Amino acid sequence: MADINDIKTAFLQELASAGTAADLQQLKVKYLGKKGILTAKLKLLPTIPAEERPVYGKLMNELKMFIEGEIEGKESEIRDAERRSKIASEAIDITLPGKYTKPGKMHPISTVLKEIIDIFVSMGFDTEVGPEVELDYYNFEALNIPKDHPARDMQDTFYISDDVILRTHTSPVQVRTMERKKPPLRFIAPGKVYRCDADVSHTPMFHQVEGVVVDADISFSDLKGVLEIFVHLMFSKDTPVRFRPSFFPFTEPSAEVDIGCILCGGAGCRVCKGTGWLEVLGAGMVNPRVFEMVGYDPERYTGFAFGMGVERITMLKYSIDDIRMYYENDIRFLRQF
Repeated sequence: MADINDIKTAFLQELASAGTAADLQQLKVKYLGKKGILTAKLKLLPTIPAEERPVYGKLMNELKMFIEGEIEGKESEIRDAERRSKIASEAIDITLPGKYTKPGKMHPISTVLKEIIDIFVSMGFDTEVGPEVELDYYNFEALNIPKDHPARDMQDTFYISDDVILRTHTSPVQVRTMERKKPPLRFIAPGKVYRCDADVSHTPMFHQVEGVVVDADISFSDLKGVLEIFVHLMFSKDTPVRFRPSFFPFTEPSAEVDIGCILCGGAGCRVCKGTGWLEVLGAGMVNPRVFEMVGYDPERYTGFAFGMGVERITMLKYSIDDIRMYYENDIRFLRQF
């Protein structure tokens, strides 16, 4: 009994000072392991007088069960303490003010592109799309720009191969749509286009919106009316509009469309180069040759087409003088819109 009491007392003292799971494991090995104190005492059982063995064995088993129970109870206490400590360390102080993150906004080009699309959709135009990696045939030849035509010099082209390019305008969508559909047609083709050019007013990738109307008896006055409505909705109802004769292989007659300078009110300034006018888009009546390429009867149908650069419209709308600012990701610039 004295032996057992000594072991129990020593165990309880060591148990009280155990503060981690590792301490408990060492304690368990010390008292209950194969070379532990209780194992060693039980090996002495054969040396005890026969009449005392049952009592001694019973007391040793009770001590073993006591030690196991105390260790399990202590393990539970340590796990609970560790869990509470972890919860406390990961707690969020909900009384602290939150960190404010400013919400994102649409890029000015995306804003203006959406506005352009909405204006033409409100006038009954559908929206068509086409591939950005385009065949030379659709980008040039079907638009009355055969190989070696001087008009190709107007567009610095990215060639992937002799017959595959990055489209230089969204006009190929005009041809692809007319191949699929029969008149009457009224649609716009917004999208990205690519040209080998980079300065304060040009970028290698930019956005265009092309528009096409085809039906019987479409006239230049229809084109003029649609574009005047667009300009007045995009800028203001008081914005003057003028048409200047120009040349495009896929339209005849062709025109450049100007608006009164929105910065100087037509008085003349550095932006409009003293003329009081700013160019915004190109337009014209669809060349009969283009109708022949898509299988339309040019004697039966007429139509008009127009195209504009979204970056150009955005620059005029927001008085931006360097197109490269759109793509520099300067948050100070973007937050202004």
